[in-house]
Amino acid sequence: MRLSWNEIRARVSKFSDQWKDAVYEIEDTQSFYSAFSEIFGIQRRSVARFKQDVKKLDNRSGFIDLYYPEVLIIEQ
Repeated sequence: MRLSWNEIRARVSKFSDQWKDAVYEIEDTQSFYSAFSEIFGIQRRSVARFKQDVKKLDNRSGFIDLYYPEVLIIEQ
C-alpha cells in the first residue's frame, strides 16, 4: 500500500496526539515503534525486530532496541 503525503501527515498528527503524554520508556517502547511504523503503512512485525543481538566494537555482545534490516537501527 502506497500512502500519499497527505495521508502520512494525517497519520503523523494522530500519532503525535496519541503519544504526547507518554512517559514510560520501558513500558511503551514496543507499542510506540509499532504505532510509529503504522504511520507509513508498515506492520512493524513484518519488517523489524526488537532487542536484536549485536556484536559490539569491543567484541562483547549487546543488543539494539529496534532493527529493520538495511533500513533503520534504533537505540534509545
